[in-house]
Amino acid sequence: MVITKTIVADQIAAYLHHEITLGQLVDWSESVLMDGSLDQRDSSTLADVVARLGVADVRAFGLTWEDCEILLGKLGFAPRVDVVAA
Repeated sequence: MVITKTIVADQIAAYLHHEITLGQLVDWSESVLMDGSLDQRDSSTLADVVARLGVADVRAFGLTWEDCEILLGKLGFAPRVDVVAA
């Protein structure tokens, strides 16, 4: 499967929505990097974003809301927050 900006953005969104864990996001990004199946049209941007996600489980890097916002911006997306009653 060719990894596109949308696929990477969907993975970040899944993490932000607590559908996947940080560990799962990191594992996914590491497997994508090893596969080398990035969309050639956006390979540089995709490689940068996926590589950053791949080190998110290292204490020195982590993954904050702001990091996700920046990474999504590089992919051409923006996060949106909805606050609802619990």
